[in-house]
Amino acid sequence: MSWTLRLATFCLAALLTCGGAMAQPDSSNNSGTTTAAPAPTVAELRAQFTKLTASAETDEDARKLLAQINDIGVQADKFVTARTGELADLNARLGELGNPPAAGATEDPDITRQRARLTKERNALDADIRLARLLSVDVRQRGTDLVSQRRALFEAQLTERAASPLTGEFWSDLKEAWPDDLERLKAMASAVNDGLLTATQPETRLQVIAALIAALLLAVLGNWAAEHALTRLAARFLPAGRLRRSVLVISIVASHVLLVAVAAHGFVQVLKEYATWEPQARRVLQSTAQAMVFMAFVIGLGRGLLATRRPSWRLPPIPDAMATRLAALPWLVALVAALAWTPAEVNALIDASFAAVVATHVLTALMLTALVASVLYLVKPLRADAQEAGLPERPMWVGLLVALIGALMIAIWVLVALGYVALASFLASQLTWSGIVAAAFYVLFKFADDVFMATVSSRSAFGQRLQKSFNLAPQTLDQAATVLSALSRVALFFYMLIALAAPLGTGPGEVFQRSGKFGTGVKVGEFQLVPGAILSAVGVAVIGFIVLRVFKRWLERSYLPNTQLEPGMQSSITTLLGYVGGILVIAFTLSALGIGIERIAWVASALSVGIGFGLQAIVQNFISGLILLAEQPVKVGDWVVLGTAEGDVRRINVRATEIQLGDRSTLIVPNSEFITKTVRNMTLANAEGRVLIRLPMPLTTDAQRVRELILAACRSHEGVLETPAPSLTLEGIENGLLIFQAIAYVASPRLAGGVRSDLLFVILDELQKASLPMATPTTFMMAPSPAGPAAAAPGPATSSSPIPGMPT
Repeated sequence: MSWTLRLATFCLAALLTCGGAMAQPDSSNNSGTTTAAPAPTVAELRAQFTKLTASAETDEDARKLLAQINDIGVQADKFVTARTGELADLNARLGELGNPPAAGATEDPDITRQRARLTKERNALDADIRLARLLSVDVRQRGTDLVSQRRALFEAQLTERAASPLTGEFWSDLKEAWPDDLERLKAMASAVNDGLLTATQPETRLQVIAALIAALLLAVLGNWAAEHALTRLAARFLPAGRLRRSVLVISIVASHVLLVAVAAHGFVQVLKEYATWEPQARRVLQSTAQAMVFMAFVIGLGRGLLATRRPSWRLPPIPDAMATRLAALPWLVALVAALAWTPAEVNALIDASFAAVVATHVLTALMLTALVASVLYLVKPLRADAQEAGLPERPMWVGLLVALIGALMIAIWVLVALGYVALASFLASQLTWSGIVAAAFYVLFKFADDVFMATVSSRSAFGQRLQKSFNLAPQTLDQAATVLSALSRVALFFYMLIALAAPLGTGPGEVFQRSGKFGTGVKVGEFQLVPGAILSAVGVAVIGFIVLRVFKRWLERSYLPNTQLEPGMQSSITTLLGYVGGILVIAFTLSALGIGIERIAWVASALSVGIGFGLQAIVQNFISGLILLAEQPVKVGDWVVLGTAEGDVRRINVRATEIQLGDRSTLIVPNSEFITKTVRNMTLANAEGRVLIRLPMPLTTDAQRVRELILAACRSHEGVLETPAPSLTLEGIENGLLIFQAIAYVASPRLAGGVRSDLLFVILDELQKASLPMATPTTFMMAPSPAGPAAAAPGPATSSSPIPGMPT
């Protein structure tokens, strides 16, 4: 069984690492136990930093130095953060003890000793904090130098030209260097074989075999069971829709990575526990485990996206025939990627010759371009399948992208033929890595959309709860879901760019570490755009407006109804406080973004010219709206007459006021109209309305009888108020007619029109019953002459003119 175990482990060791991700230093001893080291002091960190100031000769050395220096900087920052509070406490305690007494004054010796001890501790701690801050500055400066050095090494390596594989020089150099490289390779294989022989001794053989079987079962059967269990859990607990599909894909990828990582690293840990491994063999085992994890990630991502056994759960719009044909593609990509970078990792482990490195570049470029060509070959005939399935036509940018990939592959082959093998290998690696990153972030983009649409939008259960709790409009929730989805997409796009710029096989930790370099922000003009500050500003804005809405709702429903303020005044106060609160939230948001009050004032002064000309009317209406809310000449609910318009004030906005007319239409009036023009407020002093009726009657009319009938009609109407009582006056005689004017009062001006109509119907009916005729207009007739209009003689004519005051 020992040879079987060694063969299996050697096959695993063949798949070393992907993308040059080197193994982390192993801090465990031979027995597998680890000990937690105490936090280093500032002096120790300074000493470590001094040892790392040597220049790097290769990109790998520069990357290691940069990682170690960044770790020292992180520890220095943690030291400053942890000790700043202690320094503040010591200063506070010294402040309580007070200053030392003046010369000749006496003091308690205990207080003197305590002050001296605290002063000594404070000075020592302050010196350590200053040294840590200085070390942090040195670390950042050294890190910047190393980044520049890595860039220079990288550019020099890419532009270096070697012997072309089409020439004999390439093969002769490889043949000449092969014996030495073979000896180094045998030494590495011997180190691995010695470790395997030690681990498979008779007393430990069963444990190692059991660990290998457990690792294989966990990686194969565990993923199969986990995929089925995740599908059932998603169907049971997640709401129907797109969210369950994206969550299932992410869960499948996570389960593949987690289970394979546990299996691979667990088995490596078992091998380390039962054998003594040389440093080179340890790196082989660690690199093998990392390669297995990367392969699991690619395979899990491909299986989750294709979903050949669950077509209804498939996230991308791929027909079933296309998904079935691409089922083996994730395994092919994972295997070829691991095999392509195995020689590069072997070169790093055995310190291979320059000829071997050049040959590795050639092999990597050819294998990866063959992989990309295979993918294009598999996808090309599927375009007709998509058209038959009724899917939309392929966008133009997809065709351009395929053409660009084809041109890039041709360029890689040309570079290999010319001898620029390093550049060709880099382009081929980044081309493959870009495809993997694009697939991964496609899932994340879909998940960002689905999670907010399923939780915040008005169609979701949680969104409906928000709508009821905060009285939000459905459109507001949908807009919020869209905005949150867009913000998450922007953040994901930022990390996608960082991942694309990273080498193939980079883990999430290195991506976040690279993104930390942008944490200090990007300076645009006079403004410093910091990602953390942008997120803080968005959080302040969201929380601020939510708190403002809750406060306004509390005012409207709880506090203001318990006051003696009228409803119009309550609405005006709520609106005014809403404007003030909105201004404060915007100010806090700009402050969180790093834009101070002085910069806001500078921007306002810069815009003053534009405000004076283009925005003058808007500013005038805004100030007028604030005056209306503050002075209350017109309130919500008042009946106003503005020119020929008459109606109810329904809302006073920041720019204009809404007036509802009698025909239920809405009139939008700029706020400045209420300040600069004459406005008649029918309900400012009181809420009563007046009904005015003028009736012309013949001179022979019994005026007393008319008075009794009209007053009786007014008193009998239920809408007419008893106080003030209705009245009737005889205004005078006009054109031989008696002019009667009746005045009645109603509860609101809004009722005046309807009451006036009712009274007219009743009054005319009563006058007719009492045989009291109304005045009729005088009519004159004029007929044209026989000769025509031009020769018309004076004679009778017809004309109609209503008598003044006659109701029409």
